[in-house]
Amino acid sequence: MKTITVQKTEITIISIEEKDYISLTDIVRNIENGLSLIEKWFRNKNTIEFLGIWEEMYNSDFNSLEFEGIKNEAGLNRFILSVKQWTEKTNSKGIIAKAGRYGGTYAHKDIAFEFASWVSPQFKLYLLKEFQRLKEEEQKQIGWSAKSELAKINYHIHTDAIKQNFIPSELKPEQISIVYANEADVLNVSLFGITSKQWRDANLDLKGNIRDYATINELICLSNMENINAILINDDIPQMERLIKLNQIAIQQMRILQNVENRKLFK
Repeated sequence: MKTITVQKTEITIISIEEKDYISLTDIVRNIENGLSLIEKWFRNKNTIEFLGIWEEMYNSDFNSLEFEGIKNEAGLNRFILSVKQWTEKTNSKGIIAKAGRYGGTYAHKDIAFEFASWVSPQFKLYLLKEFQRLKEEEQKQIGWSAKSELAKINYHIHTDAIKQNFIPSELKPEQISIVYANEADVLNVSLFGITSKQWRDANLDLKGNIRDYATINELICLSNMENINAILINDDIPQMERLIKLNQIAIQQMRILQNVENRKLFK
């Protein structure tokens, strides 16, 4: 469940089969007699036709025969139809009635935007703007997670090179951990300018480690440096020489990544 705020109104968004459904109940929450607007919109013949077209496009289990009967009745004074009746009769997926703590009427984003436009074109535009902002933030998070996973994979390449070159078979576990930590700090100092311990001492109020708070660009650079350091280790390059070389690489790559980011922002 996620929420966005549109013109001081908090709108709930839930995921159903990996699709976004927006609360119609929240859209009209701050409007006098707002819930009656959903009922009024649902009795509209144009609404029924729109819902039917959407279902036929995206729902292979949609009961088109029942829909035709409902469409013929829509618009008449005696026509009454609830969301529950609609879903039960037509096996629809685009709009649902949800019970519980976050209950209410929810609709697939395509339908929710149509409803918002019917209620208030201005509100619909602000809703669309905030929804797009949410999606952009989610994509950034996905990108960060992907880079983080890549860094973890390359971490194994890095530690394997350390194990093969620096860890004699007779070392105790606590001694091995010191070797790994020492080599990890070669990368930390090269990229961040401080060791893991120095970062922890300076950030006692934060959980995790220095890499948990890295930017996407830093994670990209770190991932590359882990591969490069593994090669340098296998080539028997002394640690101090590797540190200097990795620092030069880090400066160069971070500058390139920042320039790429600036060009994207400029566009």
